Amino acid sequence: MTNELTTEPGGLAGRGHLLRLGAPRDTAAVRHLVTFLVASVVTVLVTRAYLAAMDYPQIGGGGLHLAHVLWGGLLMALAMMLLLSYVGPAPRSLGAVLGGIGFGLFIDEVGKFVTSDNDYFYAPTAAIIYFVTVLLVLVVEGMHGRRAHHPAEYLAVAADRLTAGLAGGFTPAARHEARALAARGAGEPGADLVAGLIDAVPDDDTDVPDPVRGGVDRVVRWLDALVDRAWAAWLVISVLLLVGAIEARVGVRVVRGLVPGLPEWTGIAILAAVGTSVVLLAVGVVVGRRDHLGGAVWVRRAVLISLLFTQLLVFRAVQWTAAFGLLLDVLAFMVLEVALREERMLKVRAT
Repeated sequence: MTNELTTEPGGLAGRGHLLRLGAPRDTAAVRHLVTFLVASVVTVLVTRAYLAAMDYPQIGGGGLHLAHVLWGGLLMALAMMLLLSYVGPAPRSLGAVLGGIGFGLFIDEVGKFVTSDNDYFYAPTAAIIYFVTVLLVLVVEGMHGRRAHHPAEYLAVAADRLTAGLAGGFTPAARHEARALAARGAGEPGADLVAGLIDAVPDDDTDVPDPVRGGVDRVVRWLDALVDRAWAAWLVISVLLLVGAIEARVGVRVVRGLVPGLPEWTGIAILAAVGTSVVLLAVGVVVGRRDHLGGAVWVRRAVLISLLFTQLLVFRAVQWTAAFGLLLDVLAFMVLEVALREERMLKVRAT
């Protein structure tokens, strides 16, 4: 192990602008951001269901009404204070949950802020919330899904994990994770020093509870087991056909004028999008007979058409009753992502 930072020629100059500014991406960022988004969506659905069940009660009196957007703002502020107050990864899961709940309470009242009469029941609210969620998902994809992590980012994340170890010690699992991250940053300036510090941190048998990570790990294990089933592919196809049928029914109702306030072209667009998804799905089935990876890619495209376009129009047409189809789409997409990951790993091993 060296005792000095090495600065190989071009080692820093060849890095991206954000890295040069000292802003490496966290390898766990997607998990935290997805937690934030899931907490937001669940909060909106639970809030709407609760208010409907309780006949829309109001907190306050004497002409005052404490709208839940205020509680959302307080929770987002609390999440920011938590994340800005502590070093290391420990508070991030809690911050993601609190921030997500706060954002859900905030965005749920968007109808009040885009209408002159503060209409909470503004019909396009569901579509607006869905659009914002999709937009945020695309932002996450753009930030974390397009570029592989630089070795310096792995090393920086290892150092971030190290901060928790320096304060409270490492459990065996935490030390293993930090070592794996440091190994992927090998060769970067300071890599040997970070690896040495990871080894020097004392042992600790008490791990910081992280129910979010535990839940994610359980879901991943369940999806891995599901993908290994021989009937998994046909289950995904059946689910997507069911979603397509639900969407097509909505499109037909709009075209026939059974959904007030929506022009005919909305229904035509829904039907066209459903048709496109069905064609892509059929291509995926045909291609998948000889190339599982290629087939899964085509089926994934069918799901993306539904998630990014069709569901938006369906939410505009039938509002919150579209949530069931969305849930099925998301589950199918998750299974496909796991299947694609496994197929790519098999191809890498084969080469």
